Amino acid sequence: MTKAKKMGLIFISLLLLAAISVGVVFKAKARNSVETVAAAIEQQEKLSVNAKSGLLMDFDTGTIVFEQNADERMPIASMVKIMTLTLCFEEMQKGELKVDSDIVASSNATSMGGSQAFLDTGASYKLDELLKTIIVASANDSCVAIAEHISGSVEEFVIRMNEKAKNLGMENTNFANCTGLPSPNGYSSAKDVALMTKEMLKHDAFYDYSTVWMFDLVHPCGRITELSNTNKLTKHYNGCDGGKTGFTNEAKYCLSATAKRGQTRLISVVMGAETSKVRNGENSKLFNYGFANYETRLLVDKGENLLDPVVVAKGKQPCVNLLTDSQLHYFGKKGKLEVVYNHNLQTLKAPVAVGQEAGELAVTVDGVEVGTVKLVTENAVGKKSYLDYLNDTIANW
Repeated sequence: MTKAKKMGLIFISLLLLAAISVGVVFKAKARNSVETVAAAIEQQEKLSVNAKSGLLMDFDTGTIVFEQNADERMPIASMVKIMTLTLCFEEMQKGELKVDSDIVASSNATSMGGSQAFLDTGASYKLDELLKTIIVASANDSCVAIAEHISGSVEEFVIRMNEKAKNLGMENTNFANCTGLPSPNGYSSAKDVALMTKEMLKHDAFYDYSTVWMFDLVHPCGRITELSNTNKLTKHYNGCDGGKTGFTNEAKYCLSATAKRGQTRLISVVMGAETSKVRNGENSKLFNYGFANYETRLLVDKGENLLDPVVVAKGKQPCVNLLTDSQLHYFGKKGKLEVVYNHNLQTLKAPVAVGQEAGELAVTVDGVEVGTVKLVTENAVGKKSYLDYLNDTIANW
């Protein structure tokens, strides 16, 4: 065999070895990728709560990442107060109620059992005080006092509660009272509780009270009632800044809680746990899973200028900036995203008003459209007059 042939054989052998090595590497990478995906799926399939039902939801998008018997109807105890609070916050938003509004505690209100603020019959309390007793200590008497103040009677208030539930798409809910005290006609589901919790959390006023650990309610007569937070996760879970607990013999231990880390806010619901320790542990477990595997990203902020100025035909100013009119969030598995922005603009002709709709911005993530936001004008642009055209002509002479 000649020296050239020997060198050729050696070269071919090296190529074959390299090909085999590359094949092994590719197979190993493919196997590792498949194993990673399989592990993630297996982790999600194994996730469960030691309770009758549970659910984990993203606050911003409403995406559900875990559910267990989430549509099953069952009593929810004091989590009913989430809707009571929501309607109260709506009255505040409309200006019908203020934090310093005076609310009188009727004999009906002070006759409530269960968790109480021990209000004095006929005494007047500020709304601020009553809200704190409900959010922190789940006070039934305060709920009734507020319901009667808003609607005239608990019965009328409950009608509004059920109307609101219907509007929110809560298909497995019926409210029988504003407190959550046992009633054969009162029930909800983990998914519905998450929906109304999401609605309540839209009101920033909730957070003014939700992390208060202990406080003294000073009654008009000078008597003091010491109250403490029933949601222990606000102190013992990193990021938890609110929620609503519940317990009756029928409902067992329940909790709808929220926690935020970075831009990600989650809502966790656990219903029908045997003890408060189990309930708190299961909510924590759901939060841990959510924060470890998912994240919320702000793709578009309100008032952002993401485009070049657009032309305004016959305008005193030739162009105007367009701003986004709302936020757009994306919630999904952690990892790198390919985000693309596409705009569809209208032809603008003067006069143009401030905030006039001028198109929309569509956002896709990894090739899938996740939402759109409207584009509105930043400034008003007046229409050119004949004098303006004359001045332009002279300037360009």
